[in-house]
Amino acid sequence: MDRLLPSVTDEPHIIHEAMRYSALDSGKRLRPILTLSACEAVGGAVEAAVPSACAIECIHTFSLIHDDLPCMDDDDYRRGRPSLHRAYDEAIALLAGDALFALAFQLICETKGVGEDVLLQVCRVISEATGTGGMVGGQVLDMLLEGEEVTLEQVQEIHRLKTGALIKASVVVGGLIGGASDSQMRALNGYGSNIGLAFQIADDILDLIGDQEKLGKPVGSDIKHKKATYPSVIGIDESARIASEAVAAAISAIENFDERADPLRHIARFVVERES
Repeated sequence: MDRLLPSVTDEPHIIHEAMRYSALDSGKRLRPILTLSACEAVGGAVEAAVPSACAIECIHTFSLIHDDLPCMDDDDYRRGRPSLHRAYDEAIALLAGDALFALAFQLICETKGVGEDVLLQVCRVISEATGTGGMVGGQVLDMLLEGEEVTLEQVQEIHRLKTGALIKASVVVGGLIGGASDSQMRALNGYGSNIGLAFQIADDILDLIGDQEKLGKPVGSDIKHKKATYPSVIGIDESARIASEAVAAAISAIENFDERADPLRHIARFVVERES
């Protein structure tokens, strides 16, 4: 990421500083790690997946920058330090997010050693996971349903789109670049869907009972904004049970993979065991 992001010595300096401020912070890098791990799991060359993995992290970072803006979730802190619009200003934060989104597709297009047909599929998968049929659509539903009485089905749809779509895409992209067979791709799809579900439920629970210092942001944000979450509909215990079932389903989906898929198995467990 440090190598692929624009240098702060390049003009306009301030936007490049802002991009790096958010993209090189202390995040988990879960999505790019999933991309690299999925590529490895199907026997692909991990190095070939690095640009796409970094592209996905750029898109995730752009989404966090925009989510924190006053017009969205209005959060002042992200990963233990001021959100980008607090460290700079709202206009720079908005533009830094836009620039990271554009950079993502540039990185994919400039990938060496991967066929153009595969890169085209990667662009399609990521763009679908990002747009109105994915992350953006989920964010819209999330805002529209703030403070409303919601059903479990509505919560599932919000999280499937807002968080799950890009997590699943991260896994699928690794499979595409790694040359996964049709059966392997079906397994990765199943794994990715279940990991996305488990991750978001764990996030919902951590927002209620997590350690603020470890999370790097105030807890209770979902309650403050009257968000539609799993715990708000079915409680913490039932939410945790569903998350554990999703992890088991994810691991089961890749049961026919050999030891090269062990990182994916470890990540599945980490998703619900993490504290931040």
